[in-house]
Amino acid sequence: MTLNNGPVKPKRAYNASNRHREALRNRDRIVSAAEHRFLTDGYPATTIASIANDANVSTDTIYKTFVNKAGLARAIRTRALDGVGETPAEQRSNELHELGVNGREILAAWGRLTAEVAPRVAPIALLMVAAAATDPDAKLLVDEFDRDRHNRMTYNARQLRRHGHLRLDVSVAHAADILWTCSAPELYDLLVNRRGWTLRRYGQFVADTMTTALL
Repeated sequence: MTLNNGPVKPKRAYNASNRHREALRNRDRIVSAAEHRFLTDGYPATTIASIANDANVSTDTIYKTFVNKAGLARAIRTRALDGVGETPAEQRSNELHELGVNGREILAAWGRLTAEVAPRVAPIALLMVAAAATDPDAKLLVDEFDRDRHNRMTYNARQLRRHGHLRLDVSVAHAADILWTCSAPELYDLLVNRRGWTLRRYGQFVADTMTTALL
């Protein structure tokens, strides 16, 4: 028997980074397909199968990654909260305090960030509010959205207090409620969708309201 003692061809190294990037692209494609279906056909009428077909993936992939339609709606909102640009809106908001910006400038920036994020977040948030009337999973998700937003606004209120921006007669809890109201998708719907305000006017209104109520 003759043995082949020639050089052994090395196995190709496993490229985890490429696989991770592909997984992220796949996830983003699914989220985009779900958002389009939800906003076009409505949440109740949309099926996982239709989303899978649009995203060119299996239904098992969607169930494994997102569990159900509510999980897809959560992912849509999470992506929308990043706003536009490379730096997520929440990170830009946090950085304002570290830069030593005064209270009025912080709330003016928050008004602009609200106007940036609201057109992306409000459609899915309002869609889920409507679906919550008949869908238990949607109701749980709406409650989660509200709770998550209030937790974030409580953090913002505490930062305002820590840096000495809140009026002394305004508690952190009251400030959180004001910020929570000003960031509500329902307010965007009333002023922009139903009254036809521009985003600039809406953002300025949010900033002015927060400034008057808190500083």
